[in-house]
Amino acid sequence: MRYPLACIKNILAFLIIVAGVNIAKSNIFEVSMDSTKLENPFTVDYLEKNIRKESPRLVLTPEIAQRLQADIQSDPVIGNVYQAIRLNADKIMSQPLLERIMTGRRLLHVSREMLYRMNILGMVYQMEKDEKILNRIDEELKAVIHFTDWNPSHYLDVAEMALAVAIGLDWTEGDLPSSTIDQAKLALIEKGIKPSYNKKGNTGWITGNNNWNQVCNGGMIAASILTADVDPELAARTIHRSIDGIPHALKEYGPDGVYPEGATYWGYGTTFSVVTVSLLESAFGTDYGLGDFPAFKESALFVKLSEAPSGMYYNFADCGDRRKENGNMTLAWFAKESQDALFYEKDRFLRDPAEMGKLNRMAGAGLVWLSQYEGEEKVSSLPASWQGDGANPLVFFRDDQAGFYFGGKGGSGTVNHGNMDAGSFVFELDGVRWVIDPGNQSYHALEKTGFNLWGRCQECERWTLLTKNNYGHSTLTVNDQLHVVDGKAEFVEYQKGSNGQATLDLSPVFAGQLEKATRRFSKEDDRSLVVTDDLILNDSTRMVTWQLMTTAEVESVAGGAILHQDGQALQIENVSHPAMGISVVQLDPPPLELDRRINNLKRLEFRYPAWQFKEGKGEIKVRLRGM
Repeated sequence: MRYPLACIKNILAFLIIVAGVNIAKSNIFEVSMDSTKLENPFTVDYLEKNIRKESPRLVLTPEIAQRLQADIQSDPVIGNVYQAIRLNADKIMSQPLLERIMTGRRLLHVSREMLYRMNILGMVYQMEKDEKILNRIDEELKAVIHFTDWNPSHYLDVAEMALAVAIGLDWTEGDLPSSTIDQAKLALIEKGIKPSYNKKGNTGWITGNNNWNQVCNGGMIAASILTADVDPELAARTIHRSIDGIPHALKEYGPDGVYPEGATYWGYGTTFSVVTVSLLESAFGTDYGLGDFPAFKESALFVKLSEAPSGMYYNFADCGDRRKENGNMTLAWFAKESQDALFYEKDRFLRDPAEMGKLNRMAGAGLVWLSQYEGEEKVSSLPASWQGDGANPLVFFRDDQAGFYFGGKGGSGTVNHGNMDAGSFVFELDGVRWVIDPGNQSYHALEKTGFNLWGRCQECERWTLLTKNNYGHSTLTVNDQLHVVDGKAEFVEYQKGSNGQATLDLSPVFAGQLEKATRRFSKEDDRSLVVTDDLILNDSTRMVTWQLMTTAEVESVAGGAILHQDGQALQIENVSHPAMGISVVQLDPPPLELDRRINNLKRLEFRYPAWQFKEGKGEIKVRLRGM
């Protein structure tokens, strides 16, 4: 039985009083939060008594499938998306079967293609019972189950393949040849589940706190459901392990829904968690509390805020630059849960099916979530300002009518997919991205050279890249040094409203370089953003550099600069030091051959020698205003 958090806190407080133990109130809260778990009744006996016996039982059920068939005929959105799925199925039928071809250390592209094919073909088979589709699913399954392995050294590959094979088996409802069914179940056990029990293998994801946890545990649960009739002990043990493990990743959404790895990885990790919610509900009638985990549902607002009016993301961490044109099917689940039209991208789902192109690899499951949205009970709007804490604290100011968009962040370099970007920001006016984040770059292109991309120590190679270090972000740099990698910047003040304001304490990021540093972001009006840095220097401080990353053309003028881009102009005004000139550092081409090349990229700098600050303290104030 699950108890509300408030109830647990009261029980703990009562026991502490009875025992005569004097523990600070804050510690009671911390104990309660650390003990957040999902319901987990999984034993062999529970599994065998509660699992749905008939297929489909992964996301789909016979009842859901029957309703979906009717919705395709009666609901314009569902019918339109299904037509796009049908067009995708036609293309798959003419493509060669998959082969075990590695890209560097990954088989992931093959696993993802298989998951896409099973979502598309499986959904069409569910709706039409087309024998040609069934035969193609049979061929696809036989191809991948005969791979030597699914590359357990990179377990995302295994997890996505396992989910794909499980869906292919489940959505065909036993209509495949018995030999294919038997071999596929054996492959799910031997190539999917069992490698996850190899203590010498890549199994840190089981209790990890990043997207791997969500993806891999979800894949293992799906594989276990489909093989429960073959090895119920292994299935029950694996599901039990995953339900215990998943909260380690879900806690990262807290306390406000900010996904620390950015909007793109929100799409990855959250989609798999939503799939896991759906398949647990369809197979067992409950998700054991996963969908209601604290701050999980709130994350839908975070991802909507992360998209600027231009269609570009606030692309911090390893986030992509721009969202897809098609409707977001994962957000449709959140629309279903909240019945809020803010998360139901109707117009995008009504695009011409032929123009939708290749759909998301979860399109079959996504069609189910779309069909479960019952209408516009409410239509929320995005807030003018919003601030969220967590591993990567963020603040947003926006006025879509005026075309104003701002996103700023704290955090540290050690967060999952993190960069040395504390204090950085992006800024748009009228659809023009004036201040940019350099974004992500290809992992494989870096890894194949032997580059150590994933080390996060202070002197690790990751921080030589412009996309990862502070030299490539719109923040402060002190003494031309790297940020302190494990120094975390957090918001210490926030004022919401149409003229929002938020202040970061950057001091931990500059430990040993500055005595104290705060950065305040202020939306002055619907055309103006002000960035104010208050600094206290120490004996080691020699130079403070104020940085801004842009791809605009730069005109140096008295008191700052004027940026020109797409027929528009933006003034950069050095309010605190109007006599100081601005420096332009050209970064196209970038400093390293391995750096991401961004057309016309440049870093604008105001450089302050320590002597500029009287008595070792002072203010840097810069205004960005549309012209």
